[in-house]
Amino acid sequence: MRRVAVFASTLAAAFSLACSPVHADIAPSVAPATIRVGVTPGTQAQIMAEVKRVAASRGLALDVVVFDNASGIDAALAAGRIDAASFEDATRLAQTRAAHGYALTSVAPTITLPMALYSRRLRNLAQLRPGATVAIPADARDMARALVLLQNDTLVMFRDSAGLHATTRDITGNRLHLKIVAVPRERLVQALDSADIVAISSEDAARAGLFPARDSISYEDARSPFAEVLTVRDSDLHAAWVSALVAAWHSDDVAHFILTRYQDSVRRPW
Repeated sequence: MRRVAVFASTLAAAFSLACSPVHADIAPSVAPATIRVGVTPGTQAQIMAEVKRVAASRGLALDVVVFDNASGIDAALAAGRIDAASFEDATRLAQTRAAHGYALTSVAPTITLPMALYSRRLRNLAQLRPGATVAIPADARDMARALVLLQNDTLVMFRDSAGLHATTRDITGNRLHLKIVAVPRERLVQALDSADIVAISSEDAARAGLFPARDSISYEDARSPFAEVLTVRDSDLHAAWVSALVAAWHSDDVAHFILTRYQDSVRRPW
């Protein structure tokens, strides 16, 4: 029951932080002939190409704009150089909004690139013994994400007030007395040689040839609070093309593409 509660509450909190109310005095913009969608290379670009195909069959023209530097996508969206973005999760969008004051809103979940627990010593979590070493990312955001995953696997508990900002200092329960070690993300794959379990993000794991559905012993639920979102400007929230784009994203064709292409190492929160 706690697993369900953690996911439901944190996902709702993350999504509400990313979505600010749109006031009646914000007039919707005129729909462009072609909708420009900013994405990152790799998985996001590949999926968006399929979304583009589906959207075209329904009369919506998309231009997929690939940014090598993800940090510039929200700025380009806020400035009107693109019309939508599909590359980040709701928690990161909320942080960007707060830091820069961008009038951006997430309109739908897209995919979850799941963080997972990997091991070269264990075949499953049932083999985990007291005092085992668990390596997690040292950076604040991914540390919190790893702790949420460990909590949902009932390995640790942390203060509810910590939410999506939990650190090792917030841990209140550790039933197996695990040794939880923070490791810089660039050294996490290497830590597989020494730690019993290592929490690694999907992107870092893929670079090492590891995939959650195939190689991990546990990975995030599709409805993780770190599910990625489709984002538009506040002024476009109620535009017809936005609902059409969401419908294309959430189509059966795109769902089939994701499942067959990534074998559940990319998960759907819709």
